[in-house]
Amino acid sequence: MSAQQILGEPGAIQRRAIAKAITLLESTRPDHRAQADELLTQLLPHTGKSFRLGISGVPGVGKSTFIEALGLHLIAQGHRVAVLAVDPSSSVSGGSILGDKTRMEHLSVHEKAYIRPSPASGTLGGVAAQTREAMLVCEAAGYDVVIVETVGVGQSEIAVAGMTDMFVLMQLPNAGDDLQAIKKGVMELADLVVINKADIDPDAATRAQAQITSALRILGQHGRMEHAFHNDAVWHPEVVQLSALKATGVQAFWQTVARFRELQTRTGAFAARRQHQALQWMWERVEAGLKQAFRQNAAVNGMLPDTIRQVEQGALAPSTAARQLLAAMNESRRTNDA
Repeated sequence: MSAQQILGEPGAIQRRAIAKAITLLESTRPDHRAQADELLTQLLPHTGKSFRLGISGVPGVGKSTFIEALGLHLIAQGHRVAVLAVDPSSSVSGGSILGDKTRMEHLSVHEKAYIRPSPASGTLGGVAAQTREAMLVCEAAGYDVVIVETVGVGQSEIAVAGMTDMFVLMQLPNAGDDLQAIKKGVMELADLVVINKADIDPDAATRAQAQITSALRILGQHGRMEHAFHNDAVWHPEVVQLSALKATGVQAFWQTVARFRELQTRTGAFAARRQHQALQWMWERVEAGLKQAFRQNAAVNGMLPDTIRQVEQGALAPSTAARQLLAAMNESRRTNDA
């Protein structure tokens, strides 16, 4: 596997190279990590040209069916589509079902599509730790639409919203019956809300669309200055209906995405969002690296068992314990530097 194979002509060789590259990125071995960093440096000039679309929603809302319908629609228009689907990991074994390829049976075998299911592995936010890097590999390979599908539980939506150009939240037709069930923080992040399975109960879907639209308007007025909310140069989240199973409403959905992209590009919000995400990504990796270095520090490991015991028994305040452990790490590093 080499950068040239990833950048080469589409085909079996390129697909194998992409798969090997993402596997390398997901490895935690230090030597693999060094190889991955070198590969990313070579690929970086060829990235950034795709549109990154985040899809989230509760299990059973039809995310995989929708992504397949959307992917086939985009391929018919001449696009190449990559799907990075993050599967839930078992809290017991750490394993993952990785069933997205079986759910997207038509898209997964298309020569202009690439689907990579990856285990969430307990990563905060419900997205695989290397999803951002996998996006870069797919972009370098020429996929101009990269879709990230999240677990749809916990706070996974917040994580995917922080790494994509547009965040889409999927809801069921009866979602409008109880808006309390929709997390306010997630709704505030949504650029577009999709009511799937609208064909099952059109009346319920229409009610949900009206209620969620009203809720988005209230959130928008509370979250922004009033003049900004009525500014045509600012995107205001919309709500659309569709049926992924029947592939109805998919074209209208993509037209809405195109309007969003055009407005964000024209106003400079698109570039600003990516710059912010790049810096956020850097600091997340710094924090992860510091946490790993802390856990691997010999002085910390020597103190940890007794410190944990004291905290559990109430003999030592957790905040005091944390400061003592950090002080031990800093002292050991000063000693080593000397």
